[in-house]
Amino acid sequence: MEFNANDHSHRRLNILTGEWVQVSPHRSKRPWQGQVEKLSVDRRPAYDEKCYLCPTNERIGGEKNPDYKDVFVFTNDFAALQSDIPSGGFESGLLQSKSERGVCKVICFSPRHDLTIPEMEANQIKKVVDLWIEQCDEIGALDFINHIQIFENKGAVMGCSNPHPHGQIWAQESVPVEPAKKQKQQLDYFEKHGASLLLDYLAQEQGQQERIIFENEHMVVLVPYWAVWPYEAMIVPKRKMARITEMTEAERLGLAEAYRYLTIKYDNLFETSFPYSAGIHQAPYDGEAHEEWQWHMTFYPPLLRSATVKKFMVGYEMLGNPQRDITPEFAADQINKQSETHYLSK
Repeated sequence: MEFNANDHSHRRLNILTGEWVQVSPHRSKRPWQGQVEKLSVDRRPAYDEKCYLCPTNERIGGEKNPDYKDVFVFTNDFAALQSDIPSGGFESGLLQSKSERGVCKVICFSPRHDLTIPEMEANQIKKVVDLWIEQCDEIGALDFINHIQIFENKGAVMGCSNPHPHGQIWAQESVPVEPAKKQKQQLDYFEKHGASLLLDYLAQEQGQQERIIFENEHMVVLVPYWAVWPYEAMIVPKRKMARITEMTEAERLGLAEAYRYLTIKYDNLFETSFPYSAGIHQAPYDGEAHEEWQWHMTFYPPLLRSATVKKFMVGYEMLGNPQRDITPEFAADQINKQSETHYLSK
């Protein structure tokens, strides 16, 4: 008997973090069998007078939102990071702590309370991308900022407390754990090969075409070979770029199109507003060029079999390493089979 990755348990290396994921495809030979639950469609109003993110409404901190017409950004009223704290820390034996300055922003993607990214047009999503870049230029110029994390939590299951379409930016003095791992892996590869780790990987994926979901002139959407979450995906720009601030106007629109395409496919998988955490990892904002870096956007959705059956990271995943039951190739195939038209528009 010969080894077959579609049938036999194996491990895959995440080249961006240096960590391994356990793949157990034999546990889900037929992952679509059995009952597939559908949630009732939750149609929200275009404007909600009780929503603290809707135009003209008062926020939790007491400030009133302007009557914005597309995107809107403000400093988080209850920010996890603060910019006006004194420098300090503590060290005694094995006990250490250190002050951490930062900035937290909230970005409303649309004045419409009832929309999500897959229900928006590409030109509307481009305004979100434009605002991300504007904020990175502004925040990145602060002398105490070295890392900028853009992210979106979609759905209550991902901890999103308000369904109004929005995301966040957290910027801080230090580089957090996950991007720090990617910094090391990309730098090690660049010093050894003089090339971009992610662009070399992208070239291999384009050659195989097994895990690619979408491609336009500027961006590629794919399920990573080392994906942990069932329908994890990644957007990678085709051109070498360390930070999103390097994108041209055409590339910004290309990202918006890729973002929209993937999330439509997600929603169509189980005909539900597909939850996920998504975020952009880019080079540090420390004044260095970081030729080793290639920015990318990653999506971590928890749904496994239906709108109500999720993947839980517990037990072995918490004590050993991540594990998945369906292969990334199977996940890519299922995503690719979905319509390009949102199920609510049919």
